[in-house]
This record gives sequence, structure tokens and C-alpha cells, in this order.
Amino acid sequence: MRGLEHLWAGWRQSYVEGLTETDSTGPVSGKGGLSLFESIEQANIPDDESFIVHRGASCFVLMNAYPYSSGHMLVLPKRSAATLGDLTEEEYGELWTTVRTAVTALEEGLSPEGVNVGLNLGRAAGAGIEGHVHVHVLPRWSGDTNFTTTTAETRVLPEAIGETWRRLRRVWPD
Repeated sequence: MRGLEHLWAGWRQSYVEGLTETDSTGPVSGKGGLSLFESIEQANIPDDESFIVHRGASCFVLMNAYPYSSGHMLVLPKRSAATLGDLTEEEYGELWTTVRTAVTALEEGLSPEGVNVGLNLGRAAGAGIEGHVHVHVLPRWSGDTNFTTTTAETRVLPEAIGETWRRLRRVWPD
């Protein structure tokens, strides 16, 4: 059985190629000993190209490169930490405050019918990138997973990631 495919690509590759090392499943780590997420956050790339929605003191928000739905964001500490227990009290507090803000931004900017918030801690739990804890925040609509996902193992995303990024930045309370 094939893995899930997506119907968009290419325009994000310019920074991924320069920042990451890959294996057969895609990007796995950053360059220079940094995690993939640290590499993206520390790169000298404008936020509208790296799709960073928000930068806080110790955490940031990044559009997911492989979203389940348009607007799927990752909230994560700037510093690589493998588990929630590895976070400082400040990082932990900012992480969950930023998750709450991300949910509010999705509700205001995209008007979803629901929102999923979750973590995949460890490979057995489905973590695609281990070693850098991150919280998934994604909008959901009735029918956003339909026969195309089930029969063709392909997600149809109705909006380009750049447009979704602009919509979320407009409503983010910075």
C-alpha cells in the first residue's frame, strides 16, 4: 500500500533543500547539528517564504509542510527538546499560550467547524520528526477527508499555503 500523497509541491522546496538532510521519507534533520525546525527558524529567510506565522520569545508557529487540511500549523519551541519534560517552565508556558492563540487565529481567520490539537511523542505515536516536540493545530471541516483521501491516498488542499499563511498572519495578535 502506498503512503498518503499531496496535490501540491515545488514552491517550498527552495529552502528545504538548503536546510535539511533527507532519507527516503523526506526531510529528517537540519544542517549543522540543528533540528529541522531549528534550521527553519534560524534561517535568514523571510517569514512569508518559510511560512513562519509567529515568532515569540521561546516558541514559534510554522505552517505544516505536509498538512492534513489548509491552515495546519505547528507550535514549537525554538530550542530542540524531545519531550514536554525537556522544556523549561518558560518554554512550556509559552508553548501552551501560543497553542491557544493559534486556535483563536484559526477560528477567526478560517472559520473552521472544528479544530484538532495534538502531539505525536515518539515514533510509535506517529512522530514524523522526532527530537523536537511540536503541537499540531489544524482546522477541520465536515467533509475535509473524503473519498479522494480514502481511495487515492491523496489530500486535496483547497488553498495555496501562502494564501493561508497571509490569512492567519492578518488575524494573529502580534
